[in-house]
Amino acid sequence: MIPPQEASARRREIEDKLKQEEETLSFIRDSLEKSDQLTKNMVSILSSFESRLMKLENSIIPVHKQTENLQRLQENVEKTLSCLDHVISYYHVASDTEKIIREGPTGRLEEYLGSMAKIQKAVEYFQDNSPDSPELNKVKLLFERGKESLESEFRSLMTRHSKVVSPVLILDLISGEDELEVQEEVPLEHLPEGVLQDVIRISRWLVEYGRNQDFMNVYYQIRSSQLDRSIKGLKEHFRKSSSSSGVPYSPAIPNKRKDTPTKKPLKRPGHEHDFRVKHLSEALNDKHGPLAGRDDTLDVETDAYIHCVSAFVKLAQSEYQLLMDVIPEHHQKKTFDSLIQDALDGLMLEGENIVSAARKAIIRHDFSAVLTVFPILRHLKQTKPEFDQVLQGTAASTKNKLPGLITSMETVGAKALEDFADNIKNDPDKEYNMPKDGTVHELTSNAILFLQQLLDFQETAGAMLASQEWHSLVRRCPACLAPPSAFLHLLLGSPVLPISLTQLTVPWAGASGPAGCLPTDCCPGIGAGEVGMEGVLGDTYNIPLDPRETSSSATSYSSEFSKRLLSTYICKVLGNLQLNLLSKSKVYEDPALSAIFLHNNYNYILKALEKSELIQLVAVTQKTAERSYREHIEQQIQTYQRSWLKVTDYISEKNLPVFQPGVKLRDKERQMIKERFKGFNDGLEELCKIQKAWAIPDMEQRDKIRQAQKNIVRETYGAFLHRYGSVPFTKNPEKYIKYRVEQVGDMIDRLFDTSA
Repeated sequence: MIPPQEASARRREIEDKLKQEEETLSFIRDSLEKSDQLTKNMVSILSSFESRLMKLENSIIPVHKQTENLQRLQENVEKTLSCLDHVISYYHVASDTEKIIREGPTGRLEEYLGSMAKIQKAVEYFQDNSPDSPELNKVKLLFERGKESLESEFRSLMTRHSKVVSPVLILDLISGEDELEVQEEVPLEHLPEGVLQDVIRISRWLVEYGRNQDFMNVYYQIRSSQLDRSIKGLKEHFRKSSSSSGVPYSPAIPNKRKDTPTKKPLKRPGHEHDFRVKHLSEALNDKHGPLAGRDDTLDVETDAYIHCVSAFVKLAQSEYQLLMDVIPEHHQKKTFDSLIQDALDGLMLEGENIVSAARKAIIRHDFSAVLTVFPILRHLKQTKPEFDQVLQGTAASTKNKLPGLITSMETVGAKALEDFADNIKNDPDKEYNMPKDGTVHELTSNAILFLQQLLDFQETAGAMLASQEWHSLVRRCPACLAPPSAFLHLLLGSPVLPISLTQLTVPWAGASGPAGCLPTDCCPGIGAGEVGMEGVLGDTYNIPLDPRETSSSATSYSSEFSKRLLSTYICKVLGNLQLNLLSKSKVYEDPALSAIFLHNNYNYILKALEKSELIQLVAVTQKTAERSYREHIEQQIQTYQRSWLKVTDYISEKNLPVFQPGVKLRDKERQMIKERFKGFNDGLEELCKIQKAWAIPDMEQRDKIRQAQKNIVRETYGAFLHRYGSVPFTKNPEKYIKYRVEQVGDMIDRLFDTSA
């Protein structure tokens, strides 16, 4: 039960809330009435606005449609006028551009090409829309005239701005290959940059719009001429340098150029040149005075040709870089082929002339000509990879020119080597050209000088011999071609037997050929055992193997093969030389002088072999050659010493009678002693007089022979003088005892010395 007070309070609270709710309800009703009134007013306003809009629309829409139609008509009129202006402009192209076309593109190529573009469009318009219009002929004629002007401008730019590359610049370019420092190669500027860009734009226009390829012929003709003139200018530079300096240009004597102070001394491309070339050339030909100048000229021509070959490679590479910017890609190879023909043909012709001159010189036995072929051939082989790279894409006939020249030079070089060896063997000079003092024969010095020169060209000479032997074998026995590796093993695997200088041969292991034949059956001169005595070392290097064989077995041994071939060839020359010297020595009536002659020549050969690398090269196939020469030298010394027996026999103890001390000598015994003294004195004086005029150039050998002979004679004479010097065999002892032991020694010390 709720207390009354709480119920009363509760009631008052409810009544207050009810009163508040009633007030709120009354407020809402008033608001709704106001809202309804406002809505009615808004509806009335909108209805009035809509009515007015409809009236406005009915009056504006017709005007809008009329305006739109007028705008469309205006656009059509403007388009029509534009088309008319465009068409009319084609009729004015000829008159507007005629002056520009007539004046040409020189100095304003951009404007000129713009005019040509207008003419091109006019031609296309009239061809499509009015092919019978006279205006078409007019713009066509103007277009052709403009195209001709562009072609003329192309020719003019190429002619005026294409310059010959100076020899100094070419030499710097070539010598840069040998610099140890890695330097970025600066391309040659054949055309100024601005001119080059104009040439490129003209060429592209002619290809795209002119549809004319004649400019490519113009390009290669002009650039070909400049390339050819650049190489000829380099050659002329060598000639002038030679004539102005008084000596032939040689990389061994560096030229100092003021305009390139930072450059290193110029070197022959690819290798050093030895002064021995000139020395050997003079020695082989024995030319002095004006004739010696020919060898100087030959050396200059060789240097010039080698540099021209290197210059061609560098300049051709540069020309191709230039050509790629000017000539369309699908015409580049053909144009480049034509461009290099004149210069390449000139080099090949000059090379063939060198080969031809070498052939003629070989016929005359002027073997110095081979000195020209060797450095050139070596350089051509060294340069061939670059040649092949430059000539990629050219015609086969162009690519084959250098290999053809190399083959010709290998052939003539091998012929020169072969003929030189034969000439050493068959040299006819015996009496009139023999040294009266028994010194070294000119033939010996020439032969050694020639062989020493081969050291600078070992690979080249070996390749010459190998090529010649391979082709010779093919002609004799085609069956021996297969398998070449078997012959290589036969050569490199078979032992080389020790031999003497009078029995130098090349041994072969018995092996069957590819067709079951022995080498002796199909290849004369090649057999089991020894090749034969002919030429001592001669005719013994016919080895059936192609060093250019590309199989792995042949390739791995090609260098050793060439070295063996060259070693065998040198042994052949030395053997032929020894045979000839033996034959020449028989010209001397005095066996002692003959022995001195052989001794001098053998000693000269041995010393020359030891001072150079020849002895190592000879040892490749003949390991006992050095020992054999020493034995022969000792044999000749012993032969010479026997010439003194006719002097020492007079006083030797074995030929003397026995005398009893203190016993008076009989007349017969006194006479015998007198004869002994007189025979010794006369023999000593005669030998010293004769042998004083003889020569032993090697001081060491001269002193050795003198000392050995002095010891023998002094010992024998001293014993004889001690035994009979005090014997009263004559009333005038000074008549018979003319020399003391020391005087005899002094006389022998003056042997082989005309100044003593």
